[in-house]
Amino acid sequence: MPDLTITLLAGGVGGAKAAEGIAASRYAKATQIIGNIADDDEFHGLWVSPDIDTLIYSLGDQIDRQQGWGRKNESHQVLNELAQLGQDTWMTLGDLDLATHIYRTELRKQGVRASHIVHRLAKRHGISMPILLPTDDVVQTRVRTESGVLSFQEYFVRERCQPTVTAVEYEGASIAKATSESLTQIAKSDVILIAPSNPIVSIGAILAVPGIREAIEKSNAYVIAISPLIGGKTIKGPADKMLTSMGKSNDSQGVYECYRSFLHGFVIDSADNEEAACLENQGLDVLVTPTLMNTTSEKSALLSQVIEFALANRTKRAA
Repeated sequence: MPDLTITLLAGGVGGAKAAEGIAASRYAKATQIIGNIADDDEFHGLWVSPDIDTLIYSLGDQIDRQQGWGRKNESHQVLNELAQLGQDTWMTLGDLDLATHIYRTELRKQGVRASHIVHRLAKRHGISMPILLPTDDVVQTRVRTESGVLSFQEYFVRERCQPTVTAVEYEGASIAKATSESLTQIAKSDVILIAPSNPIVSIGAILAVPGIREAIEKSNAYVIAISPLIGGKTIKGPADKMLTSMGKSNDSQGVYECYRSFLHGFVIDSADNEEAACLENQGLDVLVTPTLMNTTSEKSALLSQVIEFALANRTKRAA
């Protein structure tokens, strides 16, 4: 499919599963990924990029599949020693994982573009599917709660998503510049697929970079999203709680509201079949299908089905 161009917007575990599904399908060579960098933060003097690393480790078959993040066959000697020295170690960074963060931090100090660093790390893990960044600038999600403002990792890892969220902000987004690679990829896309990632802090952070949402709205691509919810709940992460906190319903409609300005198609789980009619009444093409992805075959089957659905409806809309 040399003339087909697909873009996947991805964040975290759901994004990585979608990326793996496409990588195992006939659409792999047609696809590039735009990943979330707003979860990035500094730990022990090292710059950590959790969502991007989850993409890299997953596509490179180095992910710890039981927990969904970090490297498989990990050890934690460095972290254990840091704990003995009285350092905060709530952010679990394994010894192999630390090598990635040391390498990234060194290159950042040398002035290497963040996009180029990702390319080098992806090459190290044998990944052929390009991973693009929405921006090379620092954008960080800040979660405003009743007890104060937290970084996303503080909220997600340290506090285990327990505080009530009153607002979400993307620090640095207003002055960030979108990468030329991401804008070019969006502009030439036939299909833009939004992974079943958190619409507030994963996909929302990508869309907060000036020019990204606008590029999607202006593109000729068929834009389709996979809901991260099954029966109003997420498999992993706080998307359901955050939708409610942000004044949206924790169902398909709430997710759709995040993407209303550009969405053509929506994929919801069979458990949410009763929500399809309402979505269709708003002009959406709706695919109802099992969306839980555990095995490689399940990931590949779902993503192939979604892309084929998108291409078929793109043709219908163009007729």
